[in-house]
Amino acid sequence: MFNPNTGSYELRLNPVADDSPSQYGNRRTSAPRQRRSSPDEDAATPSEAGTSEEAASAGRRSGSGGRSGGRSRSGDRAGSRSARRAEAKLPAQRRARASERSAADGRGSGGRGRRKAKRRLSKKQKTLRIGGGVVGFLLVAGCVGGVVVYQRLNGNINKVDVGEENPAVKNGPVNILVIGTDAREGKGNTGYGDAGSVGHADTTFLFHVSEDRTNATALSIPRDMITDIPECETTDEKGTKRVVPAEQGVRFNTSLGQENRDPGCTWRTVEKLTGVEIDHFMMADFNAVKELSTAVGGVEVCAGKDINDPKSHLKLKAGRHTVKGEQALAFVRTRHSVGFGSDLSRIKLQQQFLSSMIRKMKSGDTLTNPSKLFKLSDAATKALTVDTGIGSVKKLMDLANDLKRVNTDKITFTTVPVVDNPQDPATVVLNRAKAEPLFEMVREDKSLTKTDKGKKKKSAKPKGEMAPASEVDVSVRNGGGPAQAAAATAQWLLDEGAGNAASGGNAPAQDRTTLQYTSGQEEQANRLAHMLKLSASALKKTAGTGSGTSMTLTLGKDFTAPGEPVDGSDKAPPGVEKVNAGDKNVCAK
Repeated sequence: MFNPNTGSYELRLNPVADDSPSQYGNRRTSAPRQRRSSPDEDAATPSEAGTSEEAASAGRRSGSGGRSGGRSRSGDRAGSRSARRAEAKLPAQRRARASERSAADGRGSGGRGRRKAKRRLSKKQKTLRIGGGVVGFLLVAGCVGGVVVYQRLNGNINKVDVGEENPAVKNGPVNILVIGTDAREGKGNTGYGDAGSVGHADTTFLFHVSEDRTNATALSIPRDMITDIPECETTDEKGTKRVVPAEQGVRFNTSLGQENRDPGCTWRTVEKLTGVEIDHFMMADFNAVKELSTAVGGVEVCAGKDINDPKSHLKLKAGRHTVKGEQALAFVRTRHSVGFGSDLSRIKLQQQFLSSMIRKMKSGDTLTNPSKLFKLSDAATKALTVDTGIGSVKKLMDLANDLKRVNTDKITFTTVPVVDNPQDPATVVLNRAKAEPLFEMVREDKSLTKTDKGKKKKSAKPKGEMAPASEVDVSVRNGGGPAQAAAATAQWLLDEGAGNAASGGNAPAQDRTTLQYTSGQEEQANRLAHMLKLSASALKKTAGTGSGTSMTLTLGKDFTAPGEPVDGSDKAPPGVEKVNAGDKNVCAK
């Protein structure tokens, strides 16, 4: 093989390829010299031009002292020239194809072929590529931002251990206690609530969502209603547990804050009052109204007349208005310029406001606006205090996704029926004749709103083990059934195999039949309910062990005869006002 360094032919064994790695790498030894063009070159074919150029370049590099690999590199170049000479002898078409392959590989015979020109992108291709980049950036930014947002929202939430930790999502009806406190904490709140308030249960709703998620009932509980507050255990910030004694005949709003009671005490008070088992609670303060109404861009309200309340500082002309921030808080706090100027009149304003807020939050304007959605989530989690069962963003999201199936027009607001307290005109007392049927409907998961199914929902039956009929021990009293119903029912039970059944005479009138039992009598109660076809809501567990005592069956106005089904009404009692969350025509008067 010809060696250009010596000018003679040499015998070479195992030539090393030019692109083999070396300890010095593939660095360039000198800058390429400018090549002069010639008429012959201009007329040459691409392969011929490339051959002559590479031959000259190889000769120049080999004469530079062989700094890039010695004999093997110069030998390879000689072999490359031989290959090019052979290629030059090929037919023109084959030479053209060989030259195209060399250009496509990005190298000539000596590794420095003419570079292929970069293809220009069309305007459409540029747009697609830039658009894809933007979408990719948003996806990445969204994922990273999602982690940051999740951590931020998670850190916003306050939790209270109320002694119960129910799952965020469950099968069956869901009952959530929503509490609004009158604490003055926060900027601009000194003009609201009671001075020095520890944060009472100023606004309270029992929000019941049906088992099939087709409807919901929001039951407002008046803050000034006289009721009994059961004993409750609280845990302070240091983890110290303390039992707060029970109180009888006090305002409902003292179930929170007073005597350091926490939301768990309000929870137990509502369960005792209604007989409805609560799953979760959510508590918020004045700031929640201001921040949430602002986050959604304002909430539309309607005034049936001019409102000028110096106490709440609300001034509105008759008609529709969009309120947010301080004005929104003033709207839900006002009472002196609407209705009878009582807390019951204010409840109507709150129901109107919350209905409109729900419509706004579920509207496309909010759900499809990332900025509004973030502000809403941030404001909501900052304002909320919840039980540990829903004490994280994930649990709250799971609960929200479960409940969002309820349509807005299937949410009904109503108020616990009350009457003026003859002993104190500033308070009210429970109207049991109307309240008990309403509580019964909630316990039996019956809707206050007409559902699309149009079917009568069957009352829930008692669940659990049943004792033999021979173990049933009951005293029967008549509180509204047909004449002599207590004695007739006791005898019927004995005929059916009951161990002991006796008439207890008459009892105070009541609308619903109830069966009172104590701990240890659950299986007896289930057997008696099965015999008399009582619903689960008719069973009332009371304090005590049940040893040596009989259960008490009190027949109500719904009782007709032994063995006939005793079922609650499917309709709210007459005179109970209802507000549908989908109704946009509700105005404060």
